[in-house]
Amino acid sequence: MTKHILHIDGRFDFEAGGHLDSVDILYHTSDRPYTPGEKVVWVCHALTGNSNPSDWWPTMVGKGLLFDPDEVYVVCVAMIASPYGACSPATINPATGKPYLLDFPKTTIRDIVKANIMVRKALGIEKINLMLGPSIGGFQTLEWVIMEPDVIEKAVFLATATRATPYLTAFNESQRMAIKADPTFFAAEDIHGGAEGLKCARSIALISYRTFMGYAVSQSEPDDDCLFADRAASYQRYQGEKLIRRDFDAYSYWYLTYALDSMNVGRGRGGVRKALEAVKADCTVIAITSDQLFPPNHLRDTAEVVKRAKYYELDSIYGHDGFLIENDQLTAILKPLLDK
Repeated sequence: MTKHILHIDGRFDFEAGGHLDSVDILYHTSDRPYTPGEKVVWVCHALTGNSNPSDWWPTMVGKGLLFDPDEVYVVCVAMIASPYGACSPATINPATGKPYLLDFPKTTIRDIVKANIMVRKALGIEKINLMLGPSIGGFQTLEWVIMEPDVIEKAVFLATATRATPYLTAFNESQRMAIKADPTFFAAEDIHGGAEGLKCARSIALISYRTFMGYAVSQSEPDDDCLFADRAASYQRYQGEKLIRRDFDAYSYWYLTYALDSMNVGRGRGGVRKALEAVKADCTVIAITSDQLFPPNHLRDTAEVVKRAKYYELDSIYGHDGFLIENDQLTAILKPLLDK
């Protein structure tokens, strides 16, 4: 996959208010120019993923895999506010010469899709044959099939939802509370503030992505006679440290949790049902049986409203993160979409 940056030298207005006078949008594509008419697969990345899906989805995207960048034209755009993009709280504010940090405009899913559409137009792509993304990537896919109903032929909604639920928002606020409890978050003048709070936030998030059984299988104590259980505790600490080592900053994380909370395809469209009834794409809706964040009943209801939708479930003990683990089941569902 090849990295690109699209520079938009013009005002970018955000849905919640505020604007940037110009934006740089980072994205990855197959290692060749787009040829009009070739099959396009557009991947919308997950919360802590990046615009190179072969990095975070290495079992699905890559040479010889289901989504082979040599066989189809693969595109993935870094979300606005992501630290792995070129437009985030780490961006230098020209008015101050310092990173925006908490002065960055509050970002919604629709803002993120708007930036994706700018990339699509810059590439000269008029039709996207297949769009998919897990979790917040699914949020983007759901929004996009409504914002540009005649552009997307097939869409996959994977482990996602039509709007933020109270349960999801409660987890997001708990993570923001952890970040706020780190005094360096508000005091810092660079993106290194709030690092300890971010570690705690990541630990909270991880619990929501997994399940009781998943932890029992992977994090049980090897010693039946241990005095204090620590294996799962060590794992949580490691995951917090790992995110920091990946150069994820607390400010981007803060903004992306609010982007999650902004999700509501029905806002300004007469409600969720009315918005979904306008979808024209052939849709594949995939839930994970043990997903606590986006349980199957919600996705099943979504599939019943969308005119041309098929519903599937991944049987997994690993919760929301099952989309990264149950590769054989997922491939069996998605492969026919490409074959057709």
